[in-house]
Amino acid sequence: MRKSKLWKKLLGVEHLVFEGDGVEKDPGGREALVLRVRPDHGHRDRCSRCGRRCRRRDEGDGRRRWRTLDAGVAACYLEAAAPRVSCPAHGVVVAAVPWARPGSRFTTAFEDQAAWLCAQMPWAKAAVLLRTTWRSLQGIVERVTAELAGGGDRLGGLRRIGIDEKAWRKGHRYITVVVDHDSGRLVWAAEGRNKDTLRKFFDDLGEERAGLLTHVTADGAAWIHDVVAERAPQAVICLDPFHIVKWGTEALDKLRRRLAAELRAGGKEGQASTIKHTRWALVKNPRDLSPDQRGTLAQIAAGNSRLYRGYLMKEQLREIFQSGTEGGKTLLAGLISWASRSRIPEFAGLARTLKGFRQLIWNTLDHHLSNARAEGTNTQLAALTTRARGFHSAAAFIAMANLTSGGLCPDLPGR
Repeated sequence: MRKSKLWKKLLGVEHLVFEGDGVEKDPGGREALVLRVRPDHGHRDRCSRCGRRCRRRDEGDGRRRWRTLDAGVAACYLEAAAPRVSCPAHGVVVAAVPWARPGSRFTTAFEDQAAWLCAQMPWAKAAVLLRTTWRSLQGIVERVTAELAGGGDRLGGLRRIGIDEKAWRKGHRYITVVVDHDSGRLVWAAEGRNKDTLRKFFDDLGEERAGLLTHVTADGAAWIHDVVAERAPQAVICLDPFHIVKWGTEALDKLRRRLAAELRAGGKEGQASTIKHTRWALVKNPRDLSPDQRGTLAQIAAGNSRLYRGYLMKEQLREIFQSGTEGGKTLLAGLISWASRSRIPEFAGLARTLKGFRQLIWNTLDHHLSNARAEGTNTQLAALTTRARGFHSAAAFIAMANLTSGGLCPDLPGR
């Protein structure tokens, strides 16, 4: 095998001519292998934006280096001239090279490997393994994701979608995510959680494809419902059962805290302390209760009728989604009536909320849809944030979300 062909196989590069090699010091002071190359005849003097062959303008800033896959334990670089060309469409730009993406100082094979590693392990460890920086990895992931996302229409064929929000950093910094119920993949994400952010999704989707949506699942956020009604009025909005049951759990927890505070204010510290430590017995699914928690629940039933009634209403809310369409609607009507007359402020407020969302809850019961796909994606993103030890920008978080949850993770070079 010829030496040039061997190097191409080892480094995962094509369409270049080797001119020489040598060992030099890299920026960190370590020895590195430098291979001097040039694009072959068919790939020289092309626009780095559109790939069109253009007239050479000048030699640019001279020769450049691109980090490529390591040669054993040594870092390896490709070095080549970087002339500029005059493109009729894009003006004066640096000529494209066949081994790297436009604007990158890494070869395509190196970037694909780096992106795969970032999807599998903490970025800090990937940076050490690849002998590069966190910032460089961020740029690599963004370029790889942009290229892979541009290779197909991820918004094509959407019929049933889930819309949710996810915090990517402390300080109320959120992104909005859209998940395809049929494929289970993340298909769109952008920074923000408001009407303007969601309208960007429908702008990208287009009026014709928005008209094909049949179902949208979401939580009770009015900004989601309003934009869906505005841009896809034919789509049926289904409320997520998890969030509905969560409303009941939150009402019960507020009631528990209020009763404990009232007992404490009345000098009944012992009873207040007992109620304070009943939270898990009250909010857990009954079949998951431990024997001790079942005993606690029995004590509440015997000694605190208001708290126990709140618990029963919370459980009826959960049962709505276990009883089928007609049974669930009957239980919902009964719960609204019961909670409205309960003289428990927390559950009277819950009754008003359920009454306001009754049609959307009926839609959930009729169509048997939940936002579990989107919530599952959020769980993956939370794990991603933990593994990466946080992100410095929303763009980096969205790129990684697309890479891992959007099915865009590249294959390892040569695999």
